[in-house]
Amino acid sequence: MESIASRNRNSSVVERGEEGWLARLAIRFASWAQRWFPDAFVFVALAVVFVAVAAMLNGASPQTVVKAFGDGFWSLMTFTLQQALIAISGYIIADSPPAARLIERMARLPRSGRSAVAFIAVLTMVISLMNWAVSLIFSGLLARAIARRTDMRMDYRAAGAAAFLGLGCIWGLGMSSSAAQVQANAASLPKPLLAITGVIPFTETIFLWQSGVLALALIIVSTAVAFWSSPNNKNAVTAQDLGVDLTEASQALPTRQRPGEWLEYSPILTILIIVLGFGWLVQEFSGQNFFLRMSNLNTYNFVMLMIGLLLHWRPKSFLQAAAKAVPTTVGIVIQFPFYGATAAMMTVAATGGHSLSHVLSHAFVSVSSSHTFPAVIGAYSAILGFFIPSGGGKWLLEAPYVMQAANELKVHLGWAVQVYNAAEALPNLLNPFWMLPLLGVLGIRARDIVGFTGLQCLVHTPIVLALLWGLGETLTYVAPVIPH
Repeated sequence: MESIASRNRNSSVVERGEEGWLARLAIRFASWAQRWFPDAFVFVALAVVFVAVAAMLNGASPQTVVKAFGDGFWSLMTFTLQQALIAISGYIIADSPPAARLIERMARLPRSGRSAVAFIAVLTMVISLMNWAVSLIFSGLLARAIARRTDMRMDYRAAGAAAFLGLGCIWGLGMSSSAAQVQANAASLPKPLLAITGVIPFTETIFLWQSGVLALALIIVSTAVAFWSSPNNKNAVTAQDLGVDLTEASQALPTRQRPGEWLEYSPILTILIIVLGFGWLVQEFSGQNFFLRMSNLNTYNFVMLMIGLLLHWRPKSFLQAAAKAVPTTVGIVIQFPFYGATAAMMTVAATGGHSLSHVLSHAFVSVSSSHTFPAVIGAYSAILGFFIPSGGGKWLLEAPYVMQAANELKVHLGWAVQVYNAAEALPNLLNPFWMLPLLGVLGIRARDIVGFTGLQCLVHTPIVLALLWGLGETLTYVAPVIPH
């Protein structure tokens, strides 16, 4: 069988007339990525080595760097478990019988391969504003369902890239934004950061009208790029061409074999647990700001797991979905400790007391003003995010000096958070770390979709930076209120 890369080279020449320039460019990107793009773990390993060498060149001793590597390795374990549970709960919800029926109905709506790709892109971005994990898994399962159709050819790589746009584009502008959640909850803020920023409610971050304009613009642009860059007809590489097994395991519960299993098949325990959970939520949210309470990741995960349990109704179904969800978190569980170690090495003090992180931040902040701050810090956050792809963990590393600079330059603090949220998504389009749960669902590798997401990154970067600068001009600085 002719290789995918060879097929792409031939089709881009022989059938060039069938494609627009954007699709031809995407085909070339995809062909290059499938040949040269490494496994996701290679990126984290490179980041560790690069930062370790850079820290020593900055003046840190080898012994100090090595100690920082080991001490920081487990520094993000709580956050790692929280993020893994977000992915698991999202999968459980997306894999529930009601969601499965909805996916099958929605899979019949598109009339062509390109329209299917655009449909997936819009859906995943809208859902990501509520929950990035649900958007990632739901859109991945939708792509699989559409790929099973035999009445049209959909490029499975382009569909996979479209399914990633929620997390690779606007998730940070929505409810599951780690940075906005941290800043809205005083209990989640480290005391040094709290003393700089105070509490910043959602009304000053994700619910700013400027944030809504930014999100809408990115949805429109991303959908257009997804549509026009998707190879059409004969140039489309289908899931079958990639050797993906699209057979879905039946959601029907196996026949009960033993009398002791009856509680696993009965909704009784589900009802009782949901009642307990609902009672706790009433107490948790009573007299409290809903969005402030939801900013707590433990509360957020609790709500999502209760919804998942309710949608599955029977414990057996819930556990089956959880068992399928766990493999999609392997990348999170294995690679996050390395990013914790990388973050620790970036903050280790060197000769003169300045860490690598401080040196980098000073280099960017020193060339910015109140007007250029959003674009400069946006570019910085995007670059740093390629080495530390952790929305929440990286914010805790980056926020102290970035937010202090925002105070000094009189930049709206809530918009500074949104600058981070929008720019932080850009490296996700290239770094395969957050692609891992989706790739597990799709049954393909990062190299299969990064050609298309890389094209999105090329288009997004100037647009995001320009919008961050322009919209930031409409906001005025308000001094933080520091709680006692």
